[in-house]
Amino acid sequence: MAEPVASVENLVKRYDGVAAVDGLSFEVQRGEIFAILGPNGAGKTTTIEILECITQPTAGSVSVLGNSVTASRGADEVKKRIGVLPQKFGGIGRLTIAENLKFFAAMYDKSVEVMGLLDSLEIRDKAKVRFADLSEGLKRRVGIAIALVNDPDLIFLDEPTSDLDPEPRRTTWKVIADLRAKGKTIVLATHYVDEAQRLADRIGILRGGKIIALDTPAELLGKFGGGKAVIFRGGGDAVFGTLRRFFDTVSMDGSDVVLPFDRLRDLEVAFAALVDRGLEVEVALRSPTMEDVFLRLTGLKTSDSGEAN
Repeated sequence: MAEPVASVENLVKRYDGVAAVDGLSFEVQRGEIFAILGPNGAGKTTTIEILECITQPTAGSVSVLGNSVTASRGADEVKKRIGVLPQKFGGIGRLTIAENLKFFAAMYDKSVEVMGLLDSLEIRDKAKVRFADLSEGLKRRVGIAIALVNDPDLIFLDEPTSDLDPEPRRTTWKVIADLRAKGKTIVLATHYVDEAQRLADRIGILRGGKIIALDTPAELLGKFGGGKAVIFRGGGDAVFGTLRRFFDTVSMDGSDVVLPFDRLRDLEVAFAALVDRGLEVEVALRSPTMEDVFLRLTGLKTSDSGEAN
């Protein structure tokens, strides 16, 4: 197997004796989108900032692009070869998009051609618009452009769609997916479950500074999603009582009755029992989602997750 682009072993970061990151270990493989998913305070931004050589770890080993982030020479080399979109990105308001990109490009020994980069992100037509006059979605896209201006080997995106409306979120997702298709390696920190599921090749779920699960979205769904279920809408006590005679796993969710199942035979038994009782209900099928995985592992609803640090 090829050498990982980033390797983290037993990473610890404490602030005033409190562990924001507590024993993290993971690797990022070349060409993948690796998502760090977690609720508020999980340690996502702290982890990202250590990988970016912004924050020093308290303990553990961190290597990025073959360089130790704790060695000054290694950190300098890493900074030349990574691209960063911070959680709170702000361009220079009085400069145009093109002027912003040229300003940041001048900080590097090598950079890509600015107008070509704007073409790739479909914002060339806005090149002469001042940054201060852009929508939030376009500002975030400019931030991604700036993260790419040095043609980085590894890109860090910290909450790239936070607070965006649905349409600019989807546009930003397309931009990120296109980067992956071009072979870029991306570390994505997000509190949006749907974002991680849509974009990531692998997801590490954080809580309390620890990785509590790490795998592909499909494997996480298989291990922690809870399986399929049939929902009898408004079935109430009559349906629940009937199905309870055959299934210990049946439960109530308000007035709905939820029956997990693994085999089609289970559905045949359930429907036959309801027909025998003369009970007619509306039926829906539910497949497991990453939100189910997130809730099962963290005990939090996605609406409670907030913008993690």
